[in-house]
Amino acid sequence: MNMASAPTELQLAGFRLGDNFFAVDIMRIKEIVLPQRLSGMPLTASTLDGMINLRGAVIPVLNLRARFGMPPHHGGAGKLMIVSLAGRPVALAVDEVEDVITVPVRELTPPPDMIDGVGAEYLVAVCLNNGELYMLLNIDALFRPADLHRPGVVSEESH
Repeated sequence: MNMASAPTELQLAGFRLGDNFFAVDIMRIKEIVLPQRLSGMPLTASTLDGMINLRGAVIPVLNLRARFGMPPHHGGAGKLMIVSLAGRPVALAVDEVEDVITVPVRELTPPPDMIDGVGAEYLVAVCLNNGELYMLLNIDALFRPADLHRPGVVSEESH
């Protein structure tokens, strides 16, 4: 195996939900847009806010606060991060988009076993940047493709 080809740094897009800092691989982000008028969906899953029409593409909006069991955001409109999930565009509703951060791969650490709370089951790693703890999300784990196809089906949110 050629070690020279393995990346030594990751480019991460940081974002905030309340006082929590999260990050996703910048390569997964297609664009960042301001919230738009949502079209409702019948039998909407509790984590899907609705759909937006972005230049003719209909894109479901995943409310990360709802997914992580956080209260609704009261600070006005945040941002939508358009990501690719199972080859389909999905908008992630976040409070605020932070800077792009570059993190050496060696500084990524697995999330602590005892971590509980906001989105813990969706974390792949944690890292420090400018004194802030960023939680690196596995966006593929946020919801299954079935959630996109059948919005009336609520995924395992029994707690």
